[in-house]
Amino acid sequence: MTYFGLPYIHAVFDVAAWLASMTVFWLVTRHLLPAEALPANRVPYPGAYAITAGMGALCGAMFFGTANALLSGVHALGFSMVGGIAGAIAAVEAFKRFTGVAGSTGIVFAAPFAATVAVGRWGCFFSGLADFTYGTPTTLPWGVDFGDGIARHPVQLYESFAMAAMFVVLILRFRARDPFWLRNGFYLTVGWYALQRFVWEFLKPYATVIGPFNLFHVVCLGLVLYAAAMIRSGGRDVRWHSA
Repeated sequence: MTYFGLPYIHAVFDVAAWLASMTVFWLVTRHLLPAEALPANRVPYPGAYAITAGMGALCGAMFFGTANALLSGVHALGFSMVGGIAGAIAAVEAFKRFTGVAGSTGIVFAAPFAATVAVGRWGCFFSGLADFTYGTPTTLPWGVDFGDGIARHPVQLYESFAMAAMFVVLILRFRARDPFWLRNGFYLTVGWYALQRFVWEFLKPYATVIGPFNLFHVVCLGLVLYAAAMIRSGGRDVRWHSA
């Protein structure tokens, strides 16, 4: 029996990823982060902040996911994790500028995001060819046949393992109350996610837009530059050491 392409398998892992995210969010906000790091204590209108982030994530995920699918010759609505994080960041940064909030407000989302990707990518893996997240053909011994007789890079698992490693590092640094990670943990997570995703994009059958780079390469590069710029600017802000 094959486990690839089973009905609703992606939805099962989506629910598991959501439960993992909520559990981790409770853990870090109740036990690992100082109270002054929580957005509810740092931003005005926390409800509007959450809605803004959610709407930005949804719009970014659908826009970039669908655009990549169309560029690759797939005429269907798409949903992209990297597009979602880019959309959420753009929306939140606009919200912060409009409301005058300075410093990072995303630290509480770093570990939940890492957990979401680590768990959720298994749903993409078991969805097989239908999910359009599979890798290019490979002769490596861990290549996976998703049902078409071709061994392919399991890029979904590469991403899952990379973000699981970041999750472990985040928890360890939070437990140690490391000032650098408390200040920059969100940006470090975004930067790592974008960097590892940038590498795996070379192993996906997506249409390119600039030389050897596809649309997600461009988005990932933008996220890496964003993370680097924010870490650099945050490093000079001695007034806030737990953002």
